[in-house]
Amino acid sequence: MKHNRKKRLAQVAIAFLCAVLVVGGDVAPMAEAVTKAEIQALQNDADKLEKQKKELQTQINALKNDRSQALKKKNLIDDQIAATSSRIQNAEAQIATYEIMIQQAEADLADAEEREADQYDLFCRRVRAMEEQGTVNYWAILFHASSFSDLLGRLDIINEIMEADNRIMEDLRTLQAEISQEKADLESSKAESEAVKSDLVSQKKELDDKRAEANQVIREIAESENELHADLEEAKAEEKRIEAEITRLQKKWEEEQRAAGNNISVNPGGYIWPVDSRRITSTVGGRASPGGIGSTNHKGTDIGGVGYTSSIYAAKAGTVLISTKSSSYGNYVVISHGEGNTTLYAHMSSRKVEVGDYVKQGQVIGITGSTGNSTGPHLHFEVKEKNVIVNPLSHGAEPRKGYLSGYTLVG
Repeated sequence: MKHNRKKRLAQVAIAFLCAVLVVGGDVAPMAEAVTKAEIQALQNDADKLEKQKKELQTQINALKNDRSQALKKKNLIDDQIAATSSRIQNAEAQIATYEIMIQQAEADLADAEEREADQYDLFCRRVRAMEEQGTVNYWAILFHASSFSDLLGRLDIINEIMEADNRIMEDLRTLQAEISQEKADLESSKAESEAVKSDLVSQKKELDDKRAEANQVIREIAESENELHADLEEAKAEEKRIEAEITRLQKKWEEEQRAAGNNISVNPGGYIWPVDSRRITSTVGGRASPGGIGSTNHKGTDIGGVGYTSSIYAAKAGTVLISTKSSSYGNYVVISHGEGNTTLYAHMSSRKVEVGDYVKQGQVIGITGSTGNSTGPHLHFEVKEKNVIVNPLSHGAEPRKGYLSGYTLVG
């Protein structure tokens, strides 16, 4: 009976020891919400953008001394600016991802160090117990066996205790290796994040340089208007082709809506300002050609007082007919608001909508810029009612009061 009681006590002690090991040594670290694969995907995208920028630069270099191709050069620089802007967004996404990874790594490291402290405490307690009892006690337990079967039972107990002791030391070594690796990974992530931050600064400087280069091309065009007569005529011809395409797509859309039994009647007006600025730099009608490249019979309203990051809003709810890029308008969007009623938004740095999208009034459809035949960041805004261009500053229900009010005419 006494022997059985000892055996049961030893088994309980071993069970308790194993439970401590499970809690203290085998807790899996929290699964990462962000992985290296996500960083690698962003880096692959960044490499593709860099390749695109270099290919564009090769084309630009080929046109460097050809003043007759200035508009084409401006268009290529616009593409480079768009690629550089995408690289900046990519770098910002990488930095944000690294920050999440670093936070996770720091939390995992703190958890591993806490588990190591618990395991080390358990290790120290086992060493003290062995010192107090002496390893000879293992032999004493065996020599005091009352029978062969009792000897085998005592041997099993000793083996289990020794295995448990070995597990304590092995788990401690494993935790120490895990901590060492997590520290190395953490330092690596921090170094990589700093490198991306440095790259971000370079990309932003490159973006400023490219914008300055684009503006220089515009100045060259203004100084060489006679030399660039063919390009200017092509730009005017392109604007006419775009206008014809808008008319074609609008009629097609109207036919499709009627066939579907939809009501496409429209109430005149009801527009909101497409940007937050109220500074008008050019109105609908005759004007001097801006920079030597702008139309002298202006079909839109130019709104200045914006930069390269201002939001452009849908002036009225409707369906996107066109979302593309041209040499003259740069990035531009056309929205249909019903029968014969469209709005056009040009010279965007980027577009946020696709053909076929239904947009609500006030929804962001793009970002202001200076792409295409543009002398600086602004929004070229056109309104058509009954398929005829109208001036939103003077055309309205009340005499001498337009759809858009409260503006300041500058320039």
